[in-house]
Amino acid sequence: QVQLVESGGGLVQAGGSLRLSCAASGSGFSFDAMGWYRQAPGKQRELVAIISSDGSPKYADSVKGRFTISRDNAKNTVYLQMNSLKPEDTAVYYCNVRARWFLSQNFWGQGTQVTVSS
Repeated sequence: QVQLVESGGGLVQAGGSLRLSCAASGSGFSFDAMGWYRQAPGKQRELVAIISSDGSPKYADSVKGRFTISRDNAKNTVYLQMNSLKPEDTAVYYCNVRARWFLSQNFWGQGTQVTVSS
């Protein structure tokens, strides 16, 4: 099956930056859309950004202009560059990958904590 390895989370001050990475692997799979979700305590999981296989990105309104999603298809890796971080960005960030073998399936990373202090 597909395995996802996330990295890049941490603690930063407001206004700082972090770059999250998610590397996907899976024999026989083609990787389609890749994205990032986040979940803060007491809140529902929300979509942060998603990028198609052709590189077309979409963002949640709350992160537009601050976050940039990108992907390296040769490495099957999706990135999330987070700039101008705010305390409200604090959450566990989860990588999600749509992979296709015969039928499309969603796969989740284990999550990485992002904490932004005031």
